[in-house]
Amino acid sequence: MSKPVPVDPSALDPKYRVESACTLESHDVLSRLDTSPDGLTEVEAAARLLEIGPNELPEGEKHTILGMIVGQFKDFLILLLIVAAIISGPLLHEWADTIAILVIVVLNAVIGVFQEYRAERAMEALREMAGTVASVRRDGRVSEIPASELTVGDIVLLDAGRVVPADLRIIESASLRIAEAALTGESEAVEKTVAAIGQADAPIGDRRSMAYKGTQVVYGRGVGVVTAVGLSTEIGKIADLLGDTGNQQTPLQKRLASFGRTLGLVAIGLTAIVFLIGVLRNEDVVTMFMTAVSLAVAAVPEALPAITTIALAFGASRLVKQSVLVRKLPAVETLGSVTYICTDKTGTLTINKMTVEHVAAGDTTPGSLEQSGSASEGWHWLAHAFSLSNDVSGEGDALVGDPTEVAFYVAAENAGFVRSGLDAEMPRAAEMPFDSDRKLMTTVHKLPDGSYVSFTKGAAEAIVERATDAIDGAGNRTPVDPARAASLVEQWSEQGLRVLAFGMRRLESLPTGSEMDALESDLTVIGYAGLVDPPREEAAAAVTTCKTAGIIPVMITGDHPATALAIAKRLGIADHKEQMITGAELDALTLEDFEGRVEGIRVYARVAPEQKLKIVQALQDRGEYVAMTGDGVNDAPALARADIGVAMGITGTDVAKEASDMVLLDDNFTSIVGAVREGRHIFDNIRKFIKYAMAANSGEIWTILLAPLVGLSIPLLPIHILWVNLVTDGLPGLALSSEPAEKNIMRRPPRAPNESIFADGIGIHMVWVGLVMGAATLFTQAAFESHGYHHWQTMVFTVLCLSQMGHVLAVRSDRESFFKQGLLSNKPLAGAVILTFLLQLGTIYIPVVNEKVFRTTPLTWDELLVAIAISSVVFWGVEIEKWIKRRIDVKAAATA
Repeated sequence: MSKPVPVDPSALDPKYRVESACTLESHDVLSRLDTSPDGLTEVEAAARLLEIGPNELPEGEKHTILGMIVGQFKDFLILLLIVAAIISGPLLHEWADTIAILVIVVLNAVIGVFQEYRAERAMEALREMAGTVASVRRDGRVSEIPASELTVGDIVLLDAGRVVPADLRIIESASLRIAEAALTGESEAVEKTVAAIGQADAPIGDRRSMAYKGTQVVYGRGVGVVTAVGLSTEIGKIADLLGDTGNQQTPLQKRLASFGRTLGLVAIGLTAIVFLIGVLRNEDVVTMFMTAVSLAVAAVPEALPAITTIALAFGASRLVKQSVLVRKLPAVETLGSVTYICTDKTGTLTINKMTVEHVAAGDTTPGSLEQSGSASEGWHWLAHAFSLSNDVSGEGDALVGDPTEVAFYVAAENAGFVRSGLDAEMPRAAEMPFDSDRKLMTTVHKLPDGSYVSFTKGAAEAIVERATDAIDGAGNRTPVDPARAASLVEQWSEQGLRVLAFGMRRLESLPTGSEMDALESDLTVIGYAGLVDPPREEAAAAVTTCKTAGIIPVMITGDHPATALAIAKRLGIADHKEQMITGAELDALTLEDFEGRVEGIRVYARVAPEQKLKIVQALQDRGEYVAMTGDGVNDAPALARADIGVAMGITGTDVAKEASDMVLLDDNFTSIVGAVREGRHIFDNIRKFIKYAMAANSGEIWTILLAPLVGLSIPLLPIHILWVNLVTDGLPGLALSSEPAEKNIMRRPPRAPNESIFADGIGIHMVWVGLVMGAATLFTQAAFESHGYHHWQTMVFTVLCLSQMGHVLAVRSDRESFFKQGLLSNKPLAGAVILTFLLQLGTIYIPVVNEKVFRTTPLTWDELLVAIAISSVVFWGVEIEKWIKRRIDVKAAATA
């Protein structure tokens, strides 16, 4: 038999498609799919499998390793470096430069290929997520088959612990509950029913008659008919979205690409100008060509890719210590440009664990289960109900059961009411399981005196309707007050709490048969509980820090609007209802209207995966840089599309992790704040290197260009230019990546995403520092050459090299004085400057080196001191610039 292949959902035969199956009665769905509760025949199933295709996600087009390698050499700056390597070796015979440049290029390519390979794992993880085995009924017989062999019309059996293997319309349900957090973001398991729902466009979390591929059965049993397989499933649609997101360039990649193109044109122009000037002055053509080419090579900061990679790697290493794992190095810097953080609620801002936050006695008086003494009988009955009236199993951190019941169990245990002891004292004698029609669950327990007590829990309105009285915390009976109960429910619901109530009955004997039906009438209300998946304790402070740093946090969740808004208010993300929009309201907006409102919205509730992607795209269309955090499959397309995707490491699905740029190992939103700080820190240091290296290169360029214009001879040999470029761009430049962060790094707004790499005065700094450096060098040449010093070129060479060392010490901070920072606050840089100084002395004083290689002459100590003094002009100039900036800041602050 030929192997089935995946079929495009749009090409599927209409007879295998059931639109809005959740709104149809189960028998109608069976009829439309030409199947029955006994299932398809084996023959029919095999035929459909061939026609519809397997229940799996198709593999996308894979890139070969060779293709990935070739792709790494398309960057203009990398091509420019390769040209520089070719010129340095064969033409200038500077093979050390050639080797260094090629090592940098190869390292860059290796990192790029590794990152691209990891990115391709996203689709594979999605394909592996669904259950591998399904329990299916065919020809009236139940068997286990690979989930990939399921087809539309198959009858699938579900029980606790199974992964739903395809999209199903539920046709039988026995207390079936399914955890859909990975798909919808909701922490609470959803009860599934056979009854059709009324809304065709209801969010996934509200389609209670459906079960979806990749979700987990946590309780009960059920049977469903397969309505969609493969790409037609909800998870398949997400896979399609994930494949359409494309590769997004980071701000750093965009800036460096632009910088590389500009630099290439400048280098070519310089080569032509210097060569032309030399020829017009009747200089030796070969010498001028070599000088021009050397200057062009020097203009390219070949250490930039290495500096960038090392700075990012150092940052990634520091982030691991802060529980952030970086999967794509450029993403570290991207956080420094982020203007919006779009975060899921469940498990990211909250702890992903239902918790009893408030309790009230039967008379609606707030209190605590821990209350003791003679006036605490009512609280004790409520605590017993919490502990006993549930089906939780396990112990400690390994509790198994419905999240709401686990919350009650834990609350009772924390108050000292331990289940193991109470079970022995009050063993369960009977029960009435929860169902959606009654909205109640009842358990009956035998008391030590031989009588019985029943505990009934459920929706507050359902308990109150069936109650005749209530008890307060002390156990005193009072008439039930529906108005007060409704007020309490409304008050807690506005806080985003889910409100349940407990009732009880005292019984002389164990009820049997029809007597069981009467258990849930004539109840005594013993208390109310407000539950919520609470915010993380540290999340509010993290939100505040984000706002201080000019970053807007936005909550995007599949959860209920009231719950989402309440949590957002508690965290400081939103202040009022007008800042929230639901998925249905979002659908009703045109793209133009939505983009007009998107920057004012702080909470999105009940949203579908494609809407999350739409939100990210709308913000990007408005010029914002977006970080998306999340843990579920539903987050993967937006994680991939966002400028930076941040997945949760503990609760996150493999799909989310593979689609992300970085992973929070502790699932803590607060860790993002540290990552943002690190991102800004890294980009600051990269900019400092560019500021330093380009000003230094500018000084070399001005020196060569201006000398003929002021009547001086060419001041440097090609070897001098290449040496200065090598030693000053090398170790000192690398050491700048270790520079500590500026003190105001989280008190300033994000960089504009389209900001030039020369913004904030770097371009001006590069020009004026280069001019000062060139002027100091040419002053030295003029002074010593005019007085007949035959070693004037050695003085020029030394001044140019040392002035760059003074510059690197001063450029460490944009505003803070070097003397306040201290030399040893960046020990690697201090060591690099000292080593460069010693290397420069070696070119002057080591006989073989100065005579045969650099053609320099040893200087006297007085001459060396003069060279140091002249070169320090650059250091003092930059220190004065920083002093002026500090004065301007003080005046601006006073005015504000």
